[in-house]
Amino acid sequence: MDPKFAAREVAIVNGRRVIRFSAKAIRAGHRGQLEEAGAILAKAGELLAESTAAIADHPDIKIGILNDAAKEYAEARLFLAMARGEELPSAAELGTRMAPYLNGLGEAVGELRRRLLDQLRREDFTGAERLLELMDEVVDLLASLDYPDGMTGGLRRTTDVARSLTERSRADLTSALIADRLRQDIAAFRTRRGPG
Repeated sequence: MDPKFAAREVAIVNGRRVIRFSAKAIRAGHRGQLEEAGAILAKAGELLAESTAAIADHPDIKIGILNDAAKEYAEARLFLAMARGEELPSAAELGTRMAPYLNGLGEAVGELRRRLLDQLRREDFTGAERLLELMDEVVDLLASLDYPDGMTGGLRRTTDVARSLTERSRADLTSALIADRLRQDIAAFRTRRGPG
């Protein structure tokens, strides 16, 4: 029992650290500190791999926090890849099972929405439109997967939330574009009309 208990403790402690590091990396990514975010996630990836290796010889150990850690790590890695415009790493490259990977991908949509809103505040409509396209692609992919929730770890609910966030983002972007066109039309009218 001692080796099993030790493996369980490693997985629990590291799982908590992976969750904290993943959240920290996402915050750094939103601040534009992509190098720092990458370094934080490299450490999180090492901890996750260490945890997975620790319990490999004990398949009967069920640790929910390790699944949560894998999902949060996947979310952070996938969000940063999309923020950088890079190709998404696979579940195998991240060292996660498919269910946490897909749920992490779905939750990354929320981080994309936050980034999209930041771009709207800066009036970067091209960047915001690119992010909305990414959000649409993620939702389309997740919606195409038709497996029982027991296999996917609640992916259906994650997909529904991602769809809702994407539609709200579409509405926000549409409103911002209409407001920008209206400003441009008013400015053009004033220019044609001349002073006074």
